[in-house]
Amino acid sequence: MTGGGQPGTAGGPRSVGAVVVNHDAGEALAACVGSLRREGVDEVVVVDNASTDGSADRLLVADPGVLLVRAVDNLGDGSGVNRGLREGDRALVLVCNPDVVVHPGALGALVDALLEDDRTAVVGPCILETDGSRYPSARRFPSWLDAAGHALFGIVRPDNPFTGRYRMTDLDTARPSVVDWVSGACFLVRRSVLEELGGFDERYFMYLEDTDLCWRVGKAGYRVRYVPGATVSHLRGHSTARRPYRMLVAHHRSALRFAATTTTGWRRVGLPVVALVLGLRLVVATALRALGGGPRAARDPEAGRVG
Repeated sequence: MTGGGQPGTAGGPRSVGAVVVNHDAGEALAACVGSLRREGVDEVVVVDNASTDGSADRLLVADPGVLLVRAVDNLGDGSGVNRGLREGDRALVLVCNPDVVVHPGALGALVDALLEDDRTAVVGPCILETDGSRYPSARRFPSWLDAAGHALFGIVRPDNPFTGRYRMTDLDTARPSVVDWVSGACFLVRRSVLEELGGFDERYFMYLEDTDLCWRVGKAGYRVRYVPGATVSHLRGHSTARRPYRMLVAHHRSALRFAATTTTGWRRVGLPVVALVLGLRLVVATALRALGGGPRAARDPEAGRVG
C-alpha cells in the first residue's frame, strides 16, 4: 500500500468499506471476506439475499465483525448493493461478488488509481478465471452493429470481430486504461458519486447493473479506469449455476432494458429489432444449455453479456 493511510482506516479520503451481496455462495463467501480482511478492510457489509445454504451463518461464526444484512427475499445484485451502502460510511466502496478473492496489494493499487484523478469515479482490477486466464472485465459500449454481431455470433463463435471489439481484445493489458465500463464482479467506487447518481438502478435484477452504472458515470462527466496492477480471482457462476435458465432469462431481459434505457432519438425505432435479436439469442442459448453442449457463452450467462 502506497500513500498515506490504510484502506480500512475510518475517515479520510482513503477509507475503504466493502459491500458483498451473497446468495448461496457456500464456502466462497468466507474466503472472499477473509481476503478483504487481509487487505485491511474493517468495514465489511454482507447483504444476504435469502440464502438457504447457511453461508451467512457460517460467516458470522468465523467473522463476528461482519455487518450482516438479511433480506427476506432475493433483492437482486443492484438492490442488494444499495441496501448495503446504507449500512456503511466509508469514502470509497469496494463492491464485489461473494466468490471473489482479492489478491495481496490489489486494494491499495485500486485506491491509488482512484485518487490520482478527481474525475475518476470507478476503477476495476484484472479479474482472473480459476484457470489463471484473464477475464475480459474491461469493455466498450458497443455500437449497434457490434452489439448485434456479438449477440448473434458470440454464443457459437466467441472469437468473432464484433465480440472482440466489445470485449476490448485490443486492450493493452499491462497498462492502466480509461475504458467505458468494468465488471461489477469487483470494482472500487467513490461513495459520493454513487450518492450523486442514486446508486445502482434497481430495475436490473441481475446482469448489466454494472454496465448501466458506468454508463451514468460517464454521462455525469466522470471516468472509469481499468487497473491491471490490481488482481482478483473470480469463481464465476458459483451460485447462479444452480438456476441456469432463470439466469439466462434475467441476462437477456437486462440487456433489453439497458438498450431501451440508453437508446435515444430516432434510434429508438430499432428497439423492436433489438428485442427480436435478443429473443432469438435466448432461444439458442437455452437450447444449447439444455443439450449440455456449445461454448462457454451458452453455459455461462455472464460469459456472453450483451452490452
